Amino acid sequence: MTLKTTAEVCGMGHSMKRKEDPRFIRGQGHYVDDIKLPGMVHLDIVRSPYAHAKIIAIHTDKALAIPGVLAVITGKTLEQFNLHWMPTLMSDTQMVLPVEKVMYQAQEVAAVIATDRYVAADGVEAVEVEYEPLPVVVDPFKALEPGAPVLRTDKPGKQDNHIFHWEAGDRAGTDRAFAEADVKVKQDIYIPRIHVASIETCGCVADFDRAMGHLTVYMTTQAPHAIRTVFALVAGHVGLSEEKIRIISPDIGGGFGGKVPVYPGYVIAVAASVVLGKPVKWSEDRMENLQADSFARDYHITAELAARRDGTMTALRIKTLADHGYTDAAANPSKFPAGLFSICTGSYDLKHAFTEVDAAYTNKPPGGIAYRCSFRVTEAVHAIERITDVLAQELRMDPAELRLKNFIQPDQFPYHSALGWEYDSGNYPAALALAMKTIGYDELRREQAEKRRRGELMGIGISSFTEIVGAGPSKQFDILGIKMFDSAELRVHPTGKVIARFGTKSQGQGHETTYAQIVAEELGIPAAHVQVEEGDTDTAPYGLGTYASRSTPTSGAACAVAARKIREKARKIAAYLLEASEEDLEWETGKFFVKGAPQKAKTIQEIAFAAYTNHPPGMEAGLEAVDYYDPPNLTFPFGSYICVVDVDRGTGAVKIRRFLAVDDCGNIINPMIVDGQIHGGLTMGMAPALLEEISYDENGNISGGSFMDYLVPTAMETPAWETAKTVTPSPHHPFGAKGVGESATVGAPPAIANAVVDALAHLGVRHIDIPITPEKVWDILKANGVAE
Repeated sequence: MTLKTTAEVCGMGHSMKRKEDPRFIRGQGHYVDDIKLPGMVHLDIVRSPYAHAKIIAIHTDKALAIPGVLAVITGKTLEQFNLHWMPTLMSDTQMVLPVEKVMYQAQEVAAVIATDRYVAADGVEAVEVEYEPLPVVVDPFKALEPGAPVLRTDKPGKQDNHIFHWEAGDRAGTDRAFAEADVKVKQDIYIPRIHVASIETCGCVADFDRAMGHLTVYMTTQAPHAIRTVFALVAGHVGLSEEKIRIISPDIGGGFGGKVPVYPGYVIAVAASVVLGKPVKWSEDRMENLQADSFARDYHITAELAARRDGTMTALRIKTLADHGYTDAAANPSKFPAGLFSICTGSYDLKHAFTEVDAAYTNKPPGGIAYRCSFRVTEAVHAIERITDVLAQELRMDPAELRLKNFIQPDQFPYHSALGWEYDSGNYPAALALAMKTIGYDELRREQAEKRRRGELMGIGISSFTEIVGAGPSKQFDILGIKMFDSAELRVHPTGKVIARFGTKSQGQGHETTYAQIVAEELGIPAAHVQVEEGDTDTAPYGLGTYASRSTPTSGAACAVAARKIREKARKIAAYLLEASEEDLEWETGKFFVKGAPQKAKTIQEIAFAAYTNHPPGMEAGLEAVDYYDPPNLTFPFGSYICVVDVDRGTGAVKIRRFLAVDDCGNIINPMIVDGQIHGGLTMGMAPALLEEISYDENGNISGGSFMDYLVPTAMETPAWETAKTVTPSPHHPFGAKGVGESATVGAPPAIANAVVDALAHLGVRHIDIPITPEKVWDILKANGVAE
């Protein structure tokens, strides 16, 4: 059967009326979307209504007849330049525009270039596409069954939908430990697809200068240098070599991992600018963003935990199937196709563990975004913290007592986990003890027992997680072969002011404050006199960008090391100025002075001026340094969260009454920024636990493709978060920091899930997949005869 559709008929249209509808307002950011360049034209995209279909024909005549429409680009157009496919960050391939078939609903099919964004939208509606529907596969288990339709027919010799198999640990030893165990528990856990839903959607302005052969792209990317390299790899054969490409990432209205990849819209805009010689702007609307990019999770996990009767955990075994959609576009380090999922032993001293992950192609958009989590750590933490509570329930043991019994102890660090990681430092018992004392754990348990006798439903959930951040050591971590170091360049001007440039890119984490404070601490130059710059590949040193909580552990470390290089040169200049030997000088923040004669001193500002006017003979002038920091190990922040919920028997609604987050991110640079990161992360962790989910029916039709049915938390649903800290410095980091930006989104979901299950445990409930919606809870209450 052949069907002819237009974008308007398919519900993918962008008519003027729909653009004025507040439900379809574009990203709301005052960033890339506000850029206006002389002669700029606009790009809008035709999207597929089908999850899997052969393209019979694309009719563009009606669109090209609209005044103001300059061009319509299809896969056939890009194929002429071999630009219709591009590499993903995991060395797979991804369509820019399809030539033969579409692979998921809302996939880009064609692009319309016009003088005005609304004219471009009218052009999109006028493009007619003829499709022949093909069999749809949205279940990854069915995708791996013998005889399932092979989706990636573009791969020569590909005869199945299997992407990779990855494993870690000792399979045989773990199997023996399970065979010898007194108690074994097993739980299937599904973590559904969710979306980053950042305030600003993805967008770019591509500006190709024909005279200079130079491309400038303003874009919403978290990793400007990596994107420039990818562009050069994709388009170098048509003359866009890396030195002729400039990526500028201005203010970004949220990233959370969703703005690390290269999306087709970016490449199409660049291609259009090169062909037309005009600046081309592309900016998604909200539905395009929710339906076609930035997907996370979609992990089907089977977790098993073995223990002795006294509660001592002896072995962990996890088997996972990952749904990556039609291509593996995850942004994981190359050697870790399943990310850092092998942190799944968590905070526990497990002697035996084995985990394996398989990935499958399905007719869904590319998945695998590390949404505010360090490469699949959220999934790992959810698995271990949920199965730990399942074991506690099986043993009829308090979940706090079980955790305290099995924690890695402070004197065991550096700790070598059964799955191959070397944890740098930690004090897990102290964090949980502080959380229990602060929230009044014993009193809450007594209150719960009293309420249960009255028929009221109250639950207490714990999540004692270990994170793994700071990617990464170059011996293990790279993306597309690029080592995951990061960088800082510091230049002290003659008047003692500093410009500091970094390879990272802030999306609201407060880099401008944090980095300036590091400089101030290391050099004694006031933070107000430090100008921080990021996001411009023509000025910033090469870096891998901001994600996976790596800014302070990597670029922050680079900043400290670069500052110390400057301080060493400053020592030589100070010795010259003070007519003393370097060994006779002592450093006090902001100045060098002669030992025993503190009045004989030179401030860093005086030294800076001398570096340009009166430096020692033979010394190179200037006072600046660059450092590319290659960490010796990752850092391992951790925390213990306790959540208290009340469940309404009449509606199934879950209310978070209290939530206490105790975090340990090593030494803290700015407490206010850390608390802000935690508060935001807790809200984003609550979202998938109770609200957010992207799902698909058997035909690949998306549910959750607009803010009408994809529920993000507002201030009304967000409780008053409580926070506390312990401090366990990282022994290998230059100033003992570990990173915190993603801890809350990692630790919060299992704490909330554990609390809801705890509220219903006396009814025989052992597990509920997130999001734990009122409907799910109501069905359980009704089935047990306790619903009101």
